[in-house]
Amino acid sequence: MRIVLPLMHRRRNPLVQALSLLLGLFVIGVLMVFGLVVAGVLMVGGALWLVWRQWKRGSALPAAREARDPEVLEGEYVVIRSSRPVTHH
Repeated sequence: MRIVLPLMHRRRNPLVQALSLLLGLFVIGVLMVFGLVVAGVLMVGGALWLVWRQWKRGSALPAAREARDPEVLEGEYVVIRSSRPVTHH
């Protein structure tokens, strides 16, 4: 089975060539402006979301700080003595 596409022949009229060039440039310009608008909306929306998230997190932090005992240090530790070598496992 053979696929045959119609041949795109050049228009010989210079006015039609110029108009098709202008139409192509206009379409590319519209697509670029649309892309910039979408990118701007995404950037502003992301910035607002980050500010909202920080504001929510900032208002919840003082209550969380008061609930914890500041003198307690949590974590794992190993006592190292200088009399015998340290074994890592």
